[in-house]
Amino acid sequence: MMLIFIFQSIWLFIDDLAGKGLDMAIIGKFFFYKMPELTEKVLPLTVLLSSILTFGSLAESYEFAAMKASGVSLQRAMLPLIIFVVLLGGVTFYFANSVIPASEQKIFYLRRNIANLKPAIAIAEGVFSDFETANMNIKVDRKYGDNDSFLENVIIHQKDAKNINYRVIKAKTGELKSSEKSNIIQLILNDGNLYQSVQGKSADKRKYPFAQGDFKSYTMNIDLSEFNNVDLEEEKDLRTEKMKNTTRLRKDIDSLKQDNIRRVTSFSKVTTERMGAFVPLPKLDSTKNKSIALQDTIRKRFDPSKDSVISLYEEWQQLQVMSSAKASATNVLTSIQGKKKEMEKRYEFHRRHILSLHKKFALALSCVILFFVGAPLGAIIRKGGLGLPMVIAIVLFLVYYFLGVFAENYSKKGNMHPALGAWLSTFVMLPLGIFLTRRATADKGLMSFGVVIDFFKQLFKKKDKKAVS
Repeated sequence: MMLIFIFQSIWLFIDDLAGKGLDMAIIGKFFFYKMPELTEKVLPLTVLLSSILTFGSLAESYEFAAMKASGVSLQRAMLPLIIFVVLLGGVTFYFANSVIPASEQKIFYLRRNIANLKPAIAIAEGVFSDFETANMNIKVDRKYGDNDSFLENVIIHQKDAKNINYRVIKAKTGELKSSEKSNIIQLILNDGNLYQSVQGKSADKRKYPFAQGDFKSYTMNIDLSEFNNVDLEEEKDLRTEKMKNTTRLRKDIDSLKQDNIRRVTSFSKVTTERMGAFVPLPKLDSTKNKSIALQDTIRKRFDPSKDSVISLYEEWQQLQVMSSAKASATNVLTSIQGKKKEMEKRYEFHRRHILSLHKKFALALSCVILFFVGAPLGAIIRKGGLGLPMVIAIVLFLVYYFLGVFAENYSKKGNMHPALGAWLSTFVMLPLGIFLTRRATADKGLMSFGVVIDFFKQLFKKKDKKAVS
């Protein structure tokens, strides 16, 4: 099962790994770190398939019939395996809580450090490759030579602190040099030109729009230290919840919830103050308020049941007031829409943490439940080998797996509570396990078609009697 899912992962990551000059050791290390994550799919299927095969073979060879003749019930025969599966569930939870987060961190570090292991991999052919640490984009037409270290037709866009392109460098050839002990990639450019915008006064821009230079050889140093010193506390990637154990997840769930509440409350307060809405009016005091006469005049002129607020102004002022109100409302709506998109991402980040926390417990319990689905099912169908049991196991697992995938996607988008999304597939299999265990204990088949036929016979007999009467 693990081999099948590894091949599936190869197809998923084929674009990231193929044709980039990676050593087999690096590729092997990547899939070795990927294997713990695959156990979330492999282990439930393995428990289901092995239980069906084992109990199906025992039933097919009449071992259960011999046990029952000796006074050994199905529950007693299953007891050692039940204890083993419960222990396996505990080991699975430890695996999901400790080993999988560690492997996710290893994969994260490996993918971030891959540019340092093979510097030419960081630059793709025919497209602009972004180097955030150096504030530049690099494009090359072709890479060749040992480890693709030689470049042809190089174009570089360098950015300033405001993320604006201020320098363009073009070169016919280039060469990448790096050292395993250094975080610096040295880029040597040959036979090129340099164009740079001149930051000066507005009066000087017409005379000196840019500076131009030619070079035979030009050396640039690209710092990759940030790729090696990854701070997981500051990483904003939405998949980082997989790198955390239950203790950290609980802590971060509470922190994210409080942070979301604080952000919404702060934005609501700022928007209210900006619009001037719901501002409490001070009580009138005739001894202190000198504008009481003016307010009395406004009250006399304004009738809320007949007039609108705009009627308080002159006709030439009304157009200005309405234009100002429209512009203010448009700005507030734009601000709200932008904040809504930001908060949707934060809410999804929060829901992912809740989902990841419950999935660790659901994975451990699913191994136990799927055993109670597979073991009695194998005893009922009485078939061993890799024929019918394999088909039934795959069908049941596909139902379990796709229910989990759909529930997980719905949970991430907020259409379902994340806790329910994590447990839905397990809860669907629970009644099936109870039903099959009861049928196998009572030595009944999977379905009793005689009961269904008798039900319809009795139903038609009642209709015939009513028609005769």
